[in-house]
Amino acid sequence: MPSKPKVLIVDDEERFRATMCKRLRVRGLQAATAGSGREALEELRRDRYDVVILDLRMPGMGGVDALIEMKQADPSIEVIVLTGYASVETAGEITRLGGYDFLLKPCDVDDLVEKIEAAHDRKLARARLMGESSSSCPREG
Repeated sequence: MPSKPKVLIVDDEERFRATMCKRLRVRGLQAATAGSGREALEELRRDRYDVVILDLRMPGMGGVDALIEMKQADPSIEVIVLTGYASVETAGEITRLGGYDFLLKPCDVDDLVEKIEAAHDRKLARARLMGESSSSCPREG
């Protein structure tokens, strides 16, 4: 059975972070929180995560800038943007920058868990492909 994804929830609203973290843990996921984009980047340097749930509008470093830095630091990390502020342009930009998906608050927790698991599956599949392609490279000799 594949491992459960390790999730980092990044949102400036403390109550939202705490509630979401509890809800994900009840569903068997490993979850931690960060209150800002900078705090999230520091946490990602300390520990490995499979999926990040990222708010767009936060004081200091916003979600788009955080997404860019997260993907530069670890291209394999999957990022789901969960925000109360939506636009077609922003959704397109998130996808172009490597975000996995874009969801609106409030979001049903079961729907979010499905997205997290699908993002984790994609990460695992990509890792398998990378492992197979690097092991099938011809040897120089």
